Amino acid sequence: MRKYVAFALLVIPVAFGLVFAGPKTSLQIHFQKYTLANGLEVILHEDRSDPIVSVAVLYHVGSNREVKGRTGFAHLFEHMMFQQSQHVGEDQFFKKIQDAGGTLNGFTFEDGTGYYEIVPENALEMALWLESDRMGWLLSTVTQEAFENQQDVVQNEKRQRVDNRPYGHTRYVINKNLYPENHPYNWQVIGSLEDLKKATLEDVRNFYKRWYGPNNATLVIAGDFDVAQTKAWVEKYFGEVKRGPEVTDPKPWPVKLSET
Repeated sequence: MRKYVAFALLVIPVAFGLVFAGPKTSLQIHFQKYTLANGLEVILHEDRSDPIVSVAVLYHVGSNREVKGRTGFAHLFEHMMFQQSQHVGEDQFFKKIQDAGGTLNGFTFEDGTGYYEIVPENALEMALWLESDRMGWLLSTVTQEAFENQQDVVQNEKRQRVDNRPYGHTRYVINKNLYPENHPYNWQVIGSLEDLKKATLEDVRNFYKRWYGPNNATLVIAGDFDVAQTKAWVEKYFGEVKRGPEVTDPKPWPVKLSET
């Protein structure tokens, strides 16, 4: 809930400012956008107002890519991404960013899964290296032990934040009534307990190989940084990540109201 409050505190003043400032006022965010040879989309927004920088990677896979009976994989894999990767030790993602004075987190929704760091400007290169390592070199560390650990964590998260929380199923009930049975918005992003219990190590490894390629991701960097240097770092750390399987956009699935 706090993230929605913070979002409202940021957006509402801007929105009212645009309404009352007159028709000539518009919000312009200048950015550069380009694509690496492996398909990774990169967006750069330079803002020198504070000596901090934000790095975010959005993978274009959420619960909408799952199927009935095998739900919760997108969110489960969000947890797996914070364990370790080939060149980053166990729990070192959090330690390295926090030791540098930064913060990090991840999120999953119907249409995507995102990871972000907000760090002092002198920690930008490290943040890019960390993100590139789990994009390209995570699979060897996805072990049965790590998988079972996060499988339990996610099941407990569902019990605490959804099943045993007042109005925890509100959004699920609305979506289940809005969207037909096999529509990708019909089930909960966090998945069902039954599906989470049935998930296997091979399931999550295949999920990573199918959806976590650079050609299915967008890297966004915003804040205090040198554009030329940052482009060089992006190429250095992400350029050698191998392209994944081709991904097509999901076809829109119109919803028909049967009653009002």
